[in-house]
Amino acid sequence: MRILIAGGFGFVGGRLVQHLTAQGHEIVIGSRMLKAPSVKFHDVEVKKIEWNNGFTLSQICEGIDVVIHAAGMNAKECSEDPEGALSFNGNGTNRLAIAARDAGVKKFIYLSTAHVYASPLVGSITEKTETLNMHPYATSHLAGESSLLEIGKSSKMSAIVLRLSNAFGVPIHWSVNCWSLLINDLCKQAVQKKKLILTSDGTQLRDFISLQEVCRVIGKITVANERFRAKQVFNLGSGASKSVRETAMLVRHRSMKVLGFAPELSFLTAGHSKTPATLSYGLKNLSTLNITVNDSTINYEVDNLLRFCSTNFTH
Repeated sequence: MRILIAGGFGFVGGRLVQHLTAQGHEIVIGSRMLKAPSVKFHDVEVKKIEWNNGFTLSQICEGIDVVIHAAGMNAKECSEDPEGALSFNGNGTNRLAIAARDAGVKKFIYLSTAHVYASPLVGSITEKTETLNMHPYATSHLAGESSLLEIGKSSKMSAIVLRLSNAFGVPIHWSVNCWSLLINDLCKQAVQKKKLILTSDGTQLRDFISLQEVCRVIGKITVANERFRAKQVFNLGSGASKSVRETAMLVRHRSMKVLGFAPELSFLTAGHSKTPATLSYGLKNLSTLNITVNDSTINYEVDNLLRFCSTNFTH
């Protein structure tokens, strides 16, 4: 299968390239860079994306079976430039989806975010939960979702939205913009500071999912034969919540096993934040495809992330 991964040098995209190449697929990376620093992929074609140029987008999509759209501005960038966020996450997705449809692409998978529902996520979240978050990160992704799903309704191309929860893991290179993610940051702190410093009381609940599991699930969706007409929006997380403090304790425990020491943990005293009663990130739509998520990969990913940080951030 010939797969275009937009944002293939990025955090999730880079790992997808590695995973899907290992599965025997023919991968094309779509990127604003023709070459990423110090990143070497074997048997992978790289094509430059000009997001405002519909003609070049159509050319990139020619001969492609599946498009996986993993490019986008992060929350901080969206906050600093709301208009740019809408232009890239929203309008850029629309243009790429149109180009894919016109080129005869069979399936388009868009990596959106769980934070379209709310921030922070609280309570029971399903694909039917109302999307209320007005942060530019959420609204720009919703604009991209809406454009893709509308195009999917009127074409033969399957349009699939994956609302990704808190993914973490080893990037393809240390320079990938992923070190503000909680677990990635904690692993880096463990190596550089031998401390784990939380800027809250750590009671907030989050749904963490390893990049290994993200790639495995997306790989299954990529090759699935279902037309995805009935359920086109899928939550993608572990389905299990952990507090920030529990997560820091996990990193501390894995540090002892991997690095040989347990970093000191510090956090604000209780009472500085409200503790949500529960967080359940429902994966019902994935289960209808007989796809289950295995959260036992979390330790494996944390261990590899600690080793990666030890190699790249010791000095």
